Amino acid sequence: MDDEKLNIMTSEELRLKVEIALDEIRPFLQSDGGDISLLSIEDDKVVRVQLQGACVGCSVNQMTLKSGVEMTIKKYAPQIEQVINIQSDSFIPQHNHKTFKI
Repeated sequence: MDDEKLNIMTSEELRLKVEIALDEIRPFLQSDGGDISLLSIEDDKVVRVQLQGACVGCSVNQMTLKSGVEMTIKKYAPQIEQVINIQSDSFIPQHNHKTFKI
């Protein structure tokens, strides 16, 4: 097997890696009164999360999302290209994507 084949994760393995990453960042969010949950992983490239608690109204939540959450997820799952925060009332799964709901 070549290296490329060895680095491919199944959707379930990818979900587990993303959950591990979120578990790593969660204590930092919780220490400020926030939290995060995984909503979906689409096409094994786009992670949709929902910031919760104090993170919802925080003026630096986009920086937290990119600098903290996205970097940590990419450390565990390098194939992830984007992490998107979905506001609580706007999550609508895309039916034309491979979506794994938690």
